[in-house]
Amino acid sequence: MSPNYTVFDPPQAPRLPIVGGGEFPVRRIYCVGRAYAAHAAEMGFAPDREDPFFFLKPADSIVANGATIPYPRMTKNYHHEIELVVAIGAHGSEVPVEEADKLIFGYAVGLDMTRRDLQGAAR
Repeated sequence: MSPNYTVFDPPQAPRLPIVGGGEFPVRRIYCVGRAYAAHAAEMGFAPDREDPFFFLKPADSIVANGATIPYPRMTKNYHHEIELVVAIGAHGSEVPVEEADKLIFGYAVGLDMTRRDLQGAAR
């Protein structure tokens, strides 16, 4: 029979402060790659031939506003991008495009940090 406990306590979902009060719990971070023609070209892809793609980042990759982010070891090209964050605040499945905005809680600005040299090598 298995023991009824976890080996360690899992981390809680990160929470971000909301202007006006309260916190927004972050469970998942969905990202869109090659969403802009200029960025696709910068990354070496033909913007008129490559479709955007979706990927995930772990919720615990969030760093609090004002925190110091150390330059990561083993990289020579640490790249930043400003991102539009769309916070989804309601459940939905197979939502029609014209009703999708009803699921949006709010918007924010995010800073995406990428180790470009390691990303290129992994490609």
